[in-house]
Amino acid sequence: MLLASALLAPALAAPKSSGSVAPGLNAAVAPAGRAVAAKETGPLRFVVIPKLPHPWFDTVHQGALEAAATLERQTGRTVQIEYRPPARAEVAEQAAILEAAIASRPSGITIDLVDGPRLKPLLERAVREKIPVTVFDSVAPEGLALPSIGNDFCLQARISSERLVQLLDGQGEVAILQGVPTAPNHAIRVRCHREVFAGHPGIRVVASPADNDSIAEAEQQVRLTQAAHPALRGWVTADAGGGIGIARALKSLGLTGKVKVVALDDLPETLYWIRQGVVDSTAATRPRAQGYWAVVALWQLGLGAPTMERFNTGILVEKGLKN
Repeated sequence: MLLASALLAPALAAPKSSGSVAPGLNAAVAPAGRAVAAKETGPLRFVVIPKLPHPWFDTVHQGALEAAATLERQTGRTVQIEYRPPARAEVAEQAAILEAAIASRPSGITIDLVDGPRLKPLLERAVREKIPVTVFDSVAPEGLALPSIGNDFCLQARISSERLVQLLDGQGEVAILQGVPTAPNHAIRVRCHREVFAGHPGIRVVASPADNDSIAEAEQQVRLTQAAHPALRGWVTADAGGGIGIARALKSLGLTGKVKVVALDDLPETLYWIRQGVVDSTAATRPRAQGYWAVVALWQLGLGAPTMERFNTGILVEKGLKN
């Protein structure tokens, strides 16, 4: 069995007419609302661009499809979701998909950024061409005010790291699996993992390999790291697939229970490894909510309605019942 406790409630309410902002959200960034023109009754087409094909992003896609169904019911318009994952989490591939999406003149684009600064010029182009844009599971590039749908990435990392410190009684060698080093959300988590460990003199970070958001690559990197650091006692990760890769590697190496793991997100396989005792716990995002609200925010932008700079979809902690 698993124990789940909500640590941050989603804060998704629209701003009040007085200009106040709902708790947990920053100031509105979209222009003031305008009357809906008669022409705004045709089909809507939203493009969803993840980092790569991945089970976590499959759930985001499902949330986007649910938003489309809701909008169809509420507006009577046909709503299409185009899901366009790059083959790999590489900025050149994601840039090519983003550029093609802009050229297709969709009703809106939402993207999980592989590299914020390098993709910023294309995002600015979309804004200039009046295409609504949101970012999900990420933060907007500096100086570019785009609605961001996600959670507190630093808090999520701190929850994981503090749990690992507790499991190790504040002593031992640990490793951080980086995910995609250039991805804004992964970079924030790595930084905050390091900050937590730096506050515990008995903890020493001996390795921080990158898995590029690939479960297979995560497993390979863990095998290499364990061989290079036989005294390694614990792992945290910056991406959803990292915990799965760590668990697969440790299980095959016979290190279940000997090396502690605190994962991120609650993919079905991650929860399986928690039940098996290979992973202790996980601090999870809500990908379905992210996909849903990323599309709803695009629709709002297209209407010229006020929207939020930040949609906080919250964090869940899931762990083995005995822990």
